[in-house]
Amino acid sequence: MILLILTFSKLGLYFSKCLLKKWGRTAWKGEKEMKKLLAVTVALFLSTGAVLGLFSSAYSSIVPTIIQSFASKEIRPGDTWKIYLQASDPSGKMKYIYAEIEQPGGTAYPLSMTRIKPENRKELSGYIYLNTVTAEKSLEFTTLKLVVYVGDGTGNFSEPAIFPLELSLRATQSSPPAGVFKENNLGPVMIELKPPGGDGDSSPITD
Repeated sequence: MILLILTFSKLGLYFSKCLLKKWGRTAWKGEKEMKKLLAVTVALFLSTGAVLGLFSSAYSSIVPTIIQSFASKEIRPGDTWKIYLQASDPSGKMKYIYAEIEQPGGTAYPLSMTRIKPENRKELSGYIYLNTVTAEKSLEFTTLKLVVYVGDGTGNFSEPAIFPLELSLRATQSSPPAGVFKENNLGPVMIELKPPGGDGDSSPITD
C-alpha cells in the first residue's frame, strides 16, 4: 500500500513538472492558464485517491471465511466430538481456529486457540475435535453450544460457525456428508467439559 502511494505521488509530481515546462516556454496568458493548471492538478489528486481507495477496500475485504461446516448434534459422554470445517483465506494468512463453549448453568470456559499449520493457511478442510473421555455420567442430557471462528492473527476473523450439542448415553454421532470434507486432523479443542456450574479448563494454544 505504501508503495502504491509513493508511485502515484511520483506520477503526480511528474505530470505537474511536464505541465510547468510546457507552459513555461511561453508567456503566461493570465488567469485562464492558472485555472487550467489547477484543474489538472486537482484531477490528478482525485484520481489517485480513488484508485488508492479501491485498493484499500479490496485489501480490507480479504478475511478468512468458513465455507462449510458440520458436526453431529448429539454424542455419548466419553465420545470424541468431531467438528468439520472447510475454510479459506485468499491472502494465505489463517493462523488460529478459535473455539468457545456456551453452556447453560453458569459454567465458565476459557477460549481455545488451535494453531493452523502453514500448509493449511490458505485453504483448509478437516476436523477439530473435543475430547469428552473425562466426562462423567452426570453430563448426560447436558446441552451446550460450540462457537468456532478462524482468525489471521492480525485482527481479521471469519463469521462464527455455531454447533449445538447434547450429550446422551443413547446418542450416536452422525457422520459428515460424503465427499465434502477431508478426514484431516486439524487439532484439538483444548477445553475439558464440566457439569453445569463448574469451571472448564483449557490450554490456551495448541500447536
